[in-house]
Amino acid sequence: MVDVDVLIAGAGPVGLTAAAELCRRGIGCRVVDRLAERLPYARAVGIQPRTLEVWDRMGMAREALEAAVPMRGQLLYVNGAEQARIDLELPPEVPYRFAALPQYETERLLGQLLDRWGGTIERSTELLSFEQDSGEVRAVLATPSGGTEELTAGYLLGCDGAHSVVRKHLGLSFDGGALPEEYMLGDVEVDWDLPDGYGVRSAHVTDGRTDDLLVCIPLPGDRRYRVSMPTPPELSRVGTTGADGVSHGLSGDHGPLPGIEHIQAVLDRLAPQPTTASSLRWSSVFRISHRIVGRYGEGRVFVAGDAAHIHPPTGAQGMNTGIQDAFNLAWKLAAAVRGHAGPGLLESYDAERRPVGEEVVARTLRHARGGVGSDTEDRATLLLREAQLLLGYRGGPITGPGGAAPGGPAPGDRAPDCGGLVHPVGAFPVRLFTLLRERDHTLLLYADREEQAAVFDGAAAAARSAAHGRLNVCAVLGPGVVRLPAPGVPAVRDGHGEFRRMYGARGGEAFLVRPDGYLGMRTADPGGPELTTHLSALLGA
Repeated sequence: MVDVDVLIAGAGPVGLTAAAELCRRGIGCRVVDRLAERLPYARAVGIQPRTLEVWDRMGMAREALEAAVPMRGQLLYVNGAEQARIDLELPPEVPYRFAALPQYETERLLGQLLDRWGGTIERSTELLSFEQDSGEVRAVLATPSGGTEELTAGYLLGCDGAHSVVRKHLGLSFDGGALPEEYMLGDVEVDWDLPDGYGVRSAHVTDGRTDDLLVCIPLPGDRRYRVSMPTPPELSRVGTTGADGVSHGLSGDHGPLPGIEHIQAVLDRLAPQPTTASSLRWSSVFRISHRIVGRYGEGRVFVAGDAAHIHPPTGAQGMNTGIQDAFNLAWKLAAAVRGHAGPGLLESYDAERRPVGEEVVARTLRHARGGVGSDTEDRATLLLREAQLLLGYRGGPITGPGGAAPGGPAPGDRAPDCGGLVHPVGAFPVRLFTLLRERDHTLLLYADREEQAAVFDGAAAAARSAAHGRLNVCAVLGPGVVRLPAPGVPAVRDGHGEFRRMYGARGGEAFLVRPDGYLGMRTADPGGPELTTHLSALLGA
């Protein structure tokens, strides 16, 4: 008997995502963090549309939208002349847009969500060491009183950043290197009149080489930005690395901090308009590395976020990727704790997420060295990729059968949203994402004729049994269906045909949506063995 189901090291956005999801599912977890309080820094700022979709499923999208500001685009300047205005436009069926939210606000909201589900953060508590066998993880913690505590856990999740103790003790490789550039950051207000919601990238170029750079990302507040720029020699931290040899992240405790005068000097050189900086909230110097672990876990111990992958901040990919690491793993850990994880379910975390991490590290490094223009994709596709809406798990070890219909997703693809769904008792349409919110696996059964809907009751019962009851079922009815299915199958009407269009749905077809919002499988025979066989293999341990 272990002391706790899951021990999570690190209470940043990644660890809090995993903890909130586990607690929501009734899984006991402890979250420990060596810091005495949340850092008041706007480190990671960009929030991708896919992350907002994740927060929608977690029940946190409303709070995030209230706290964030829109990220509408970017203004590009070279040697003082405007070169381009890039608008961050996405297809109308995507429910969320790009946003900016300081990391301390992201952590506050996730902490509130964790509290809602009965979880807490144990501050000034640090993971010192651990060992594991086939049945448990034995960990040693440093406690706030200065002593130590020994405990056993079913699983350990390392969300403890670029200098991860968990990664080090697992002996995982962390291959890559450091970029030579060094930057300073500041959180300031400016008095220019550039359009709200647009980032600013202003470069000085000599003989085709960028020799000076200013990047400004909007933050909540009146003309407030997080600004970054090359570090002047008097503030340089070159030659300092972590004890593990990794040079990455903020290094404010290794020398003097940038002052408002350092930031103003760069604004004087590169700001698109004459402007004065004020209200410096915080500043730091940071280095950038690009590294990824050789595997995302071993046995009962896993790593996520910066503990697994670090890379340039280009495109605001890091924190968002880490949050989705945690979201992918949490439902699998919950199934394992309950004893309902099929063979290979936990191993699928590495198989699904490490290729994503490898692609993100490679892409951000490519953009850092050659600019976004170094990609040959058209702008619409590039924006969807930056929004993390094209990530998927086609051909993965737990992806079920079924090909893509014209215009619809294939198993392993992101399950898209759609509107116009009307409950028989409701007088207003709802979104599909509303029906999927805070759900586990959901089976969507589509019918456009009466005889197709007639078999849904039996198909739903068999599927629920194969999934040990951890399955939600909903029928989506086209205009040709008048009678509702049996009472055991909730139903909505596809009032405007949006579900049929977005999913390429054919009458009598079934779609299995995973807890993390990806399509697990699709089948034209929901009453046949294909669906129950897949569910039994996935959740039938």
